[in-house]
Amino acid sequence: MNHKIGEFEEIVLLFVAAQHEEAYGLSVTKAIEKELDRSVTMSSVHTALYRLEEKGLVESKIGDAEGNRRGRRKRIFVITAQGKQALVEARDARMRVWNMIPDYVMKFGW
Repeated sequence: MNHKIGEFEEIVLLFVAAQHEEAYGLSVTKAIEKELDRSVTMSSVHTALYRLEEKGLVESKIGDAEGNRRGRRKRIFVITAQGKQALVEARDARMRVWNMIPDYVMKFGW
């Protein structure tokens, strides 16, 4: 099966997988900003998370209420088997393109 995801969806999906069962909007937003030194809004992350959920690449559940959230509960996202397959396909596609770059370009051009 071919799962088409955009670059930002791929990044969000990678962080959902990396945060294994502890991913929620703010945690993914902060991780992208810290690890990739990339400014993102929580709104754009939430949009990507909901889009990934519609595609069946993540699932969500409502977590327990925590004291520091004044009773509000987090929506926790977890990667699905289809989501894992989408990441494999995205990685493989990128590697095919990287492998097209001649060795001499990699050695002398960069």
